[in-house]
Parts: sequence; C-alpha cells; structure tokens
Amino acid sequence: MRIPDLDLDLLRCFVTVAEQGGFTAAGTALGLTQSAISLKIKRLEDLVRRPVFQRTSRRVSLTREGETLLAYARRMLALNDEAVRRLVAPPVAGRLRLGVADHFVPRSLAPMLARFATTYPEVRLEVEVGRSHELRAKQAKGGLDLVLGKRRDGETAGVPIWTETVVWAAAADWQPPEGRPLPLALLPEGCMFRERALAALARAGLGFEAVFTCDSLLGLAAAAQAGFALTVLGRSGFPPGLREVPGLPPLGVVEMAVFGDETGRSQVVAPLVGLIRDSLAE
Repeated sequence: MRIPDLDLDLLRCFVTVAEQGGFTAAGTALGLTQSAISLKIKRLEDLVRRPVFQRTSRRVSLTREGETLLAYARRMLALNDEAVRRLVAPPVAGRLRLGVADHFVPRSLAPMLARFATTYPEVRLEVEVGRSHELRAKQAKGGLDLVLGKRRDGETAGVPIWTETVVWAAAADWQPPEGRPLPLALLPEGCMFRERALAALARAGLGFEAVFTCDSLLGLAAAAQAGFALTVLGRSGFPPGLREVPGLPPLGVVEMAVFGDETGRSQVVAPLVGLIRDSLAE
C-alpha cells in the first residue's frame, strides 16, 4: 500500500479547528467559509482513512485518532514554518534583550533558545530570567526589549500566547497536617500565584502559613519535593517528584503573553514570537 503524503494546508486547517473549537471559528481565523473548512477536513479524513472529529449539533471534539494526529500535525507545521523562516524570509539580524518569567523555566526555555539561535545565527539574543512584574517594569524603563510573562487578571496589555492552569502541588506522599495551618512555599509578595493562593484559602476559610519564601520556582519545587510545604505551580511545568493536590480551592488559569513591541517594529521580534508559539504548540 502506498503511504499518502499529508497536505500541510489540510493539517493547518485541522489544527485551527481543534484550537478554535469549531468549524465556524476556524473559518473566521483562516478567512474561509465554514463549507470550505468542512471540505478540507473531509479531504484530510479521506487521506488518513479515519475520522478526526466527532461532530454534534453543539460541539466538535477530537476522536482518539484526531488526538494522535494533532500532536504530529503541530510538529510538522512547526518544522515547516521554521524552514520557511530560515530559507524564504528576509535575513534577520540584530540585538534582542529578552526577559522571561521563571514560570516559563525550565520546561521550554532552553530548547526554545537553542532552536532560535540555530535558526537565526545573526541575532544576538540576551536573556534575563526573573519575576514577571519586575521584568515588565524594567522593560517599561527601556532595559529590555521584550518580556515573556504573566498577564494580571483583567489585563489587556501584551499579546497572549498561552493559557496555563494553576494548581496546588506537593510531594507524592504529602498529607495536610491535622489540626494545623497548611504550610505554604510561595514566591515573595507581588506574585500573582501567591495572591491567588492566599485569596483562595481565605475564601474557603482554611488556615495557612507561609513557611518558605523564595524568589525562584525551582526553589519552591525543591521545598515541595522534600515534603516541607505545599506550593502553587502551573500544571504544565511540574518537575519530577510532585503531584497535583486535589480537594483544595481551584486557582483558575493565567495567560502568558509577550509584552513590548506589540506592533512589530523590530524585525527580530516576530520570528521570536513565532518560534515561541511553535514551541508551545509542540
């Protein structure tokens, strides 16, 4: 049997439907009609000989085969886009001072920067890792060109690129202490995660005390891994040795966004933002 070649145009349509949650929304995002989107998905399903979506009158969801294909499709599109940027796009050169919130470390930062350096060797990238609000303050004063950080609740500044669920985390064998306040490992005051955690516990009437304060999420993770305290992390950034703790007040989600040069004045910004999106998609 001849193995068919997957059409990148069909894959891009498929990924957009999955991310937008429907054919109509995907059509709006891609500038196509709903019928054109449906036709592309039908062609893709004919190619893979499997249904990729379950359709009802109210919603569209991925089938098991669709979930498998989605992971491959994102990787294929990311590689295609990287190749196009490297070979077709105008040469990119210059200096970019990038601030990255430690919430983004270490899961994605190192591979992303290595990929960027390989793709754009003429760009001098200077990276500073820290707390979102401190990096944004420095960027506002001209000390950084771009910041990848958290949006405050209700904020509209920046270009959103990723939504992260915030959860309670502790060592695998950690148990809430009986008759005593919950011991917490938290970032210093001014951190959104800290504010979310304390407000949620207060609303639920649960006692707590901050027993470990650290400027680094890696430090918080270490305290939690040792069983010393409960902490708060983004769900996708769990280090080994921690588990999500059920039964505590939900902490919602946060948006990661790119702040600075939203209008794309610098030629080195758009490639970096594109690569960040590709890395997250993978």
